Amino acid sequence: MSILPLDAAAGPARGGAAPVAELVGVRKTYYKPDGSVMVEALRGVDLVIRGNDYVAIMGASGSGKSTMMNVLGCLDRPTGGAFLLAGRDVVTMDDEELSRFRGRTIGFIFQAFNLIPQLTVEENVEVPLFYQGVHKHERRQRAVEALRLVGLGDRLGHRPRELSGGQQQRTAIARALVTRPVVLLADEPTGNLDSATGKAILETFDSLHAQGMTLIMVTHDDTVAARCHRVVRLRDGMVETDVIQTPRAMSPQ
Repeated sequence: MSILPLDAAAGPARGGAAPVAELVGVRKTYYKPDGSVMVEALRGVDLVIRGNDYVAIMGASGSGKSTMMNVLGCLDRPTGGAFLLAGRDVVTMDDEELSRFRGRTIGFIFQAFNLIPQLTVEENVEVPLFYQGVHKHERRQRAVEALRLVGLGDRLGHRPRELSGGQQQRTAIARALVTRPVVLLADEPTGNLDSATGKAILETFDSLHAQGMTLIMVTHDDTVAARCHRVVRLRDGMVETDVIQTPRAMSPQ
């Protein structure tokens, strides 16, 4: 049984892979209570993310990259434009349908890990499946499989406080993978880690990409972006550049 989605388990996609996310003229405007415009965070973004893309989203503070991540992750709705995720028009979904779809389609990895301290590593990874109504036996089986994939098969009963920062982030990666998402979204995933541990986490992402997973990372770090195959830079709420590159490994510590 593979922890990756069926369309990813066969390995990296070739040119012409089907789109996973499509943004067409996407705008996001935040308003003040009186209805006046506070900020135009996204100003007509056109972007296509294809299966097995490995993308870094970069930009200065205020460029719109966090808003872009929230829109791609279905945590925020666009003010205008069209957004298709895994072929579905998410703009037309009501909140309940969108929540279910997001849980099945997207795996989130956060800078702060966001683990529940009272739960074991295995229980933390099971949480998304619990909310999806997956039976207890299958929840455990899939959680163990995900943890073994990230090298934590021997830490199932540990609490987050008993883990290093790198192990906590690996737990968060396993939790994101356990739902077999179409795409992984990572927000500054190495921001709370030392350089050696961050390098190990990025090697985990490299391995997942090699198996066919689609990854999108928001980062301010050029060395992290250098690991990706594509770098999208935002400026003033618009795509400034969108570059395909040959990824570079980080220097040994």
